[in-house]
Amino acid sequence: MSRTLLVLAHPRSDSLSAAVADRTRRLLEADGGSVDLLDLYAEGFDPRMTPVDEPDWKNREKEYSPEVHAHMERMEAADDVIVVFPVWWFAPPAILKGWIDRVWNYGFAYGRSKPRLAGKGILWLPLNGEAGNSALTDALVVQLRSGISEFCGFSHAEVRVLYGTELSGCAEDERETRAKEVFAEAESAVTAFAARTREPAAAPASASA
Repeated sequence: MSRTLLVLAHPRSDSLSAAVADRTRRLLEADGGSVDLLDLYAEGFDPRMTPVDEPDWKNREKEYSPEVHAHMERMEAADDVIVVFPVWWFAPPAILKGWIDRVWNYGFAYGRSKPRLAGKGILWLPLNGEAGNSALTDALVVQLRSGISEFCGFSHAEVRVLYGTELSGCAEDERETRAKEVFAEAESAVTAFAARTREPAAAPASASA
């Protein structure tokens, strides 16, 4: 049974990002997988780096804060990681950046000859309000896949930007259709990711918008 750490970084539980994360959870569980949902806002994660979690380059065995070690354990327990978040100012939300800063730390995610995250896959699902932007895609791919995932030893890393997710910009009678399109794109990305990293995931029989 596969184990996925599903990370959500959006402050509203009724957001499109939250809906994508929920459908992703149901998709994976319908295929028999186990999902650990890490809702950064709901769990009250503090993204601020403080001295206790600042890397000590002379000691890769440094004991970080209990909160950070708890998150490290959740990452280690997972076979793969899926991260759902909105794109704000061409970048991930501050809470997600802070989670990476504090948890993907020296001695854990990097700084070892054999990375502890080696063998794991990661799928980033950014929701971008614009209809499409190749420059944004290129920048996110470099940052998330090369600058973070591969640097930290993930064996497989993908970035799938979901465009046109600002539903308030759609006519009211078009929002449901657009939401369904976003859900379909997300499910396609998750299914393809699962097929490349483990046994294929199957869509829930009773999936609805």
